[in-house]
Amino acid sequence: MPTSKKIITKQYGIIGHPLVHSYSPTFFNEKFAQKGLKSEYKAFDIASIEAFPTIVQEHPLMRGFNVTIPYKQAVMPYLDEVDANAAAIGAVNVVKVEQKDGKPYLTGYNSDWYGFTRSLQPLLKPWHTKALVLGTGGASKGIVYALEQLGIEYKLASRTPKDGQFSYQDINPAVMQEYTIIINTTPVGTFPNTKECPNIPYELITEKHLVFDLIYNPIRTLFLQQAEMKGATIRNGWEMFVYQALRSYQIWEGVEWTHQF
Repeated sequence: MPTSKKIITKQYGIIGHPLVHSYSPTFFNEKFAQKGLKSEYKAFDIASIEAFPTIVQEHPLMRGFNVTIPYKQAVMPYLDEVDANAAAIGAVNVVKVEQKDGKPYLTGYNSDWYGFTRSLQPLLKPWHTKALVLGTGGASKGIVYALEQLGIEYKLASRTPKDGQFSYQDINPAVMQEYTIIINTTPVGTFPNTKECPNIPYELITEKHLVFDLIYNPIRTLFLQQAEMKGATIRNGWEMFVYQALRSYQIWEGVEWTHQF
């Protein structure tokens, strides 16, 4: 007998490129199934942000999007409104879709900083007062905002640094001793390129370092493996991903979900 097609009343999605690493569709669709919701979450791997308005128009049931690399800044001109936190951060990773006057009305938010804060805060020790942030793209902006809220000084490091930033070649023993939190906000090391890692002097990492990678696929990147071998406290991006995802749904639907780690 033919199986009955599931009736969908609400849709959600993620835009980015590439999306082969993203766990968002699996995470949300499992949640929807557990809760018996007539909702679905889809991945929209788009080669250009210019495709975004067409996706919105072609999906009238869409209630919200997550936004990932490389569109966290590029999506902002396509929005009708940006909330205060996202505006201060300068990057959006959550878009709420509402209907106003018969047209989609898009509001941008940022839940990255919230997810990062929830994951980082329990690991902080008294000597964790300064952070070295690897990468200057859209993902780094939420991290920097979170560090500011936590009162942690930071310095950005990039392959092409601007004034006031480090190049990777600047990361010497004195820098590594001073900055005891190291955060990778770049996609370097993400599946399937798991044999890559940011070019920093891993031999200078100590047991006093807290090393955080926003990547969660793979669970333990080469970046984290090398830090762990030096005795550092390590944390991948899984908890951050979950916390920011739960906050995303709260933004879209006003419903607060929990998750058992």
